[in-house]
Amino acid sequence: MREAYFAGGCFWCITPIYKMYGVEQVVCGYSGGDERDPKYEDVKAQRTGHRETIKLVYDPDVVSYGELLDIYLANVDPFDPEGQFIDKGHSYTLAVYYTTPLEAAVAAGKIKALEEEAGLSAFIALEEFKFFCEAEEYHQDWYLKNPEAFEKEMKESGRR
Repeated sequence: MREAYFAGGCFWCITPIYKMYGVEQVVCGYSGGDERDPKYEDVKAQRTGHRETIKLVYDPDVVSYGELLDIYLANVDPFDPEGQFIDKGHSYTLAVYYTTPLEAAVAAGKIKALEEEAGLSAFIALEEFKFFCEAEEYHQDWYLKNPEAFEKEMKESGRR
C-alpha cells in the first residue's frame, strides 16, 4: 500500500471521488503548515498555513499515482489562485504533496500538460510532503454522515 496527499479545496467535497477500487482509505486532514495539531477553526480562518488535504491509502497494483492525479485534476479548478469554488483563502488552495522524486516528476508532468492544453497557468503548489494531521472525526466521511447537507454544499459551491 502507498499513500498520496492532495489539497483540493474543501476536503468534504473531494473525499467521495476517491471511493473507488484500489483506494482503501480516504482521510480528511491538514498539510503544509508547521503546527502539528491544528484545529479546523484555525485552519479555516487561515491562521496555520495548512491546506485542507486528503490522504489516500491505495494499492499501486490496482490504481496508479498518475491515475489518482488525473482524477484530482478533473475535479478541481486548477486556474483559481484564491481557492476552490466558493471557498477562498490559502487553506482552500491546491497542492500536491509528493513523497518521492518520482511522484514529483509525475505531478509536474501532468500539471505542465494541463497548462499547455489550456494555455493558462495552473495554481497548484507542488510541495514535498512534511506531515499530515488527521482532521477531527466529524469531518471523516462527512458526505455519508450528512448526505442532504453534502448535496447542498456541492450545489451551492458550484462544484455541481
